Amino acid sequence: MKVTRRTLLGSVAACFAAGCGSRAFAQGAWPSRLVRFVSPYGAGGANDISLRLLTEQLERQLGQQCIVENRPGAGTRLANEAVARATPDGYTFLYAAAPYATAEALFGKLGYDRKDLQPVAMAVIAPLFLIISAEPPFNNLQELIAYGKQQPNGLTFASPGAGSQPHLAAELLFRDAGVKGLNVPFRGDAMSYTELLAGRVDATLTAISTALPYIQSGKFRVLGVASVDRSPIYPDAPTLREQGLPNVIAAGWYGFMAPAATPRSIVDRLQDKIVRILADPGVKQKLFAQGLEVRGSTAAEFGAFIDAETSKWGQLIRDAGLKGE
Repeated sequence: MKVTRRTLLGSVAACFAAGCGSRAFAQGAWPSRLVRFVSPYGAGGANDISLRLLTEQLERQLGQQCIVENRPGAGTRLANEAVARATPDGYTFLYAAAPYATAEALFGKLGYDRKDLQPVAMAVIAPLFLIISAEPPFNNLQELIAYGKQQPNGLTFASPGAGSQPHLAAELLFRDAGVKGLNVPFRGDAMSYTELLAGRVDATLTAISTALPYIQSGKFRVLGVASVDRSPIYPDAPTLREQGLPNVIAAGWYGFMAPAATPRSIVDRLQDKIVRILADPGVKQKLFAQGLEVRGSTAAEFGAFIDAETSKWGQLIRDAGLKGE
């Protein structure tokens, strides 16, 4: 067969097109390299520990290395902004926390917009338990409220920071109980517990995992949990709803989010893997040991949850005149 310039060029073009097509297909196979998950907190806390547990499982499911990058600071806003501005190629995700839904109401204009991130799947919640010292002048919730009503400044609640979920839950309690209250912010739970043991604050709302050693040693007492139903983590604690405070429902939570323009096919695949991992009994037990309840969800369900949390806490923050620090 006679090879002409036209047939030669045609063959080269066909080969080039086939090569480009192969490369495009290879690039489209997600994931083809390391996947980064950004935590808005430092190492060692419930967010970081649970994320490392889940990324370990995701590595097996996805067949690629998954790493945790800790970006603490500014009430989770540093991590939120970093992921909101990341390339939406499916290689950077956020392990969002409850302050994501309160940041705008507390701080006003942010360095990112909520529309810059899209939900992937909810992961876990951390129920908040009402804790008092074992030696205060009250023994139950009703006595605590009655005590607060007798004090000129009401009740004093310790929290791990102004605008934190325990602080906002305390504000809900003050409002529902009809008692004045003061939030006393500290840097983390440890200092809150020290002040509670010393009798310089009346109570705190906290995740049970960090308080459990004090409860088991008889130094702290649990008065209730701010959940719709009793928590399997500590089922002896009645809900605050059972005790006459129907609106005091609050919890810490963590879930996966992606830059808004991340392809839907990638989001759907990651969502499916996360839900499968969270359904594993062994994973559930490990999270349970950290004081976390599994709440696997679809992206749509997680998005609806975030919208509800943003509306609920935004209204409380505005009503109480709260400002972030």
